Amino acid sequence: MSDAPITIALVGNPNSGKTSLLNQMTGGKDSVGNYPRVTVDVKERELTFDGRKLMLADLPGIYALTSQSAEELSAREYIMAGHADVIINVIDAGNLERSLYLTTQLVEMGKPLLFALNMVDEVESVEGKIDVQALESMLGAPVLRTSGKHGDGVKALLSAAISIFNAGQAPARSFVHYDAHLEEAVQRVQHLVQENHAAEDAREQEGSRWMAIKLLEGDIEMMRDEQEHQHLLELVRRECYDLSHGHGMACESMFADARFGHVHGIISEAVQRSDKLRNRYRATRVLDTLFINRVLGIPIFVALLWVMFETTFTLGEVPMNWIDAGVGAFSDWMAALLPEGLFKDLVVEGMIAGVGGTIIFLPNIVILFFFMALFSETGYLARAAFLMDQVMHKFGLHGKALIPLVMGFGCNVPAVMSARTIESDKARLVTILVNPFMLCAARLPVFILFAGAFFTQNAGTVVFAMYMLSIVGAMGAAVILNRFLFRDADEAFVMELPPYRIPTLRAVFIHMWDKAVTFLQKIAGVILVGSVVIWFLQTFPQEVEWSTDYAARIEQAQAQPESPARNAAIGELQRQRNQEALEKSYLGQIAHTVAPVFTPLEFTWKDTVAILTGFVAKEVVVASYAVLYSQDSESTEESDTLRQVLAGTMTPLVAVAFMVFALFYSPCIATIAAIKREAGGWRWALFSVGFSLTIAYSLAFLVVKVGGALT
Repeated sequence: MSDAPITIALVGNPNSGKTSLLNQMTGGKDSVGNYPRVTVDVKERELTFDGRKLMLADLPGIYALTSQSAEELSAREYIMAGHADVIINVIDAGNLERSLYLTTQLVEMGKPLLFALNMVDEVESVEGKIDVQALESMLGAPVLRTSGKHGDGVKALLSAAISIFNAGQAPARSFVHYDAHLEEAVQRVQHLVQENHAAEDAREQEGSRWMAIKLLEGDIEMMRDEQEHQHLLELVRRECYDLSHGHGMACESMFADARFGHVHGIISEAVQRSDKLRNRYRATRVLDTLFINRVLGIPIFVALLWVMFETTFTLGEVPMNWIDAGVGAFSDWMAALLPEGLFKDLVVEGMIAGVGGTIIFLPNIVILFFFMALFSETGYLARAAFLMDQVMHKFGLHGKALIPLVMGFGCNVPAVMSARTIESDKARLVTILVNPFMLCAARLPVFILFAGAFFTQNAGTVVFAMYMLSIVGAMGAAVILNRFLFRDADEAFVMELPPYRIPTLRAVFIHMWDKAVTFLQKIAGVILVGSVVIWFLQTFPQEVEWSTDYAARIEQAQAQPESPARNAAIGELQRQRNQEALEKSYLGQIAHTVAPVFTPLEFTWKDTVAILTGFVAKEVVVASYAVLYSQDSESTEESDTLRQVLAGTMTPLVAVAFMVFALFYSPCIATIAAIKREAGGWRWALFSVGFSLTIAYSLAFLVVKVGGALT
């Protein structure tokens, strides 16, 4: 077995099923969805197949090989750099015309290539037969039937890719037949390209025809790369001038017309349409009549979201209680097992309290992403984007921003990255900056805790309201940014609507599994570390100058005859001692220093601690409360749960103010890093922190003052 892996690149349109195929090949669980642009960056996965090491690269979904978008440029540069030994062009059998348009350009690149006719089983069951042999003959390379949904044809596809690599050269090409004048121009430019790049290797020479076509199409990146060959650029300009004057249309349009004509000819020869196609179109029209209806569409969208959040809370309550009881029993067992001392306190009051206080929200995360998977896999999410397009334009957001914003419900980091699909720099920047306002899964435990503590009877509705508020907040932030920072003209948006599909259990499971694992990884990482740090800061220093001699007073009370009043007095003294110890700890000193900033919001110093730890990751907010109140005698296992204890520390109005602040205040560290990377520097990352803190503080202040005046 050779040690050098064979690199195989998966190239195809958005939503063509590349990532599903990759998951089938590798057994991976990368996110997939029935909407475009799930993959916005190159993903590489290693695999050993048939004794060979393979490196599979899932490139961003693209429609063409131009340099007009970040995804197209990223995919093109990966191929041009020679990273891929073999290219698998994933063709969506349900969108042959669109897929083959990209195929014609890949063929012209001259790279070793084969084709995966994906989702062909779905298409042939309703639309008609596709003659694979005819398609293979016309494309000049192997075509294999595959199903990313069921994994059919995956092994044959990998075997074929290895065979092409072993052959050492690309199969015979079948190029598009251009107009005679256009073909002559291509050959003249190609000849000069070969002369200019004569010193380069054979692989580069094979791509000379593709380079010639790109130059004649006026590709900006290609023209820039050839700046040192002015005589070549002069020939290109002269050829384009002659062709456009001779044919009455731009040179680029002539290439596009020829390609679409070529594709139309291929489809006419290879596809036999079925009457079932009409029934599928009819079903799609009926569903779209409801889901993207101008009057009914948005109420249906809001109703579906309400059902999702209500179910997330009410159904999740049952397993939450099971986990809560299990954590309590484990904590009691460890407390009885370990000897008295600091190590026992660290394990029971630090690690178990912090981790256990957060892990109980795992069922809510899983249920939420079950619904998100259904929306994504059925194709409804793309329709929601289409539906909200006009609404978003009114707030100054680009229509393409909806997918990143919806992804923000899961995690702001990939959501910020997915904004790179927006071509306009300023529209992309606005989307990046408002994305942290979307209620991510990390914040969900905070709202479940507070809604259950202060609004027990309407907890699901309160969580739903917070999600709605996050959307309104993002829209409002976009208005502010467009009003004061960005004033570019609005751009048109074309949203591709995929066909409705019945989601597979595997796809739904992958969504749920991915989010559950991410949540558990955070618990085992940042939350565990955060819990230990908080425990340390609130436990030390051990030597405290007490305001009164608690030990003597407790001993004096214990000397009294046994009675309820005597026990209550001892309990009160212990509570006062613990409270004073906490306030004089390192954590108390830090919190008391910062707390005056939050005094107008009526937050206590313990709330301040939770806010400060939330800068690292929002899940740590709940863990902080769990650790803080685990040392309070009123929150021990013998009395109340964290939720009940928390309900006694603030009014419902202040609780609402805290939830509003937690919803909008600074992104977590990982999101700040993503903003810095995607926005091009620390300037916008720091602006995002300051902007969100200002919005959060202002809104929380309004809640407290206006709510206080009305009550």
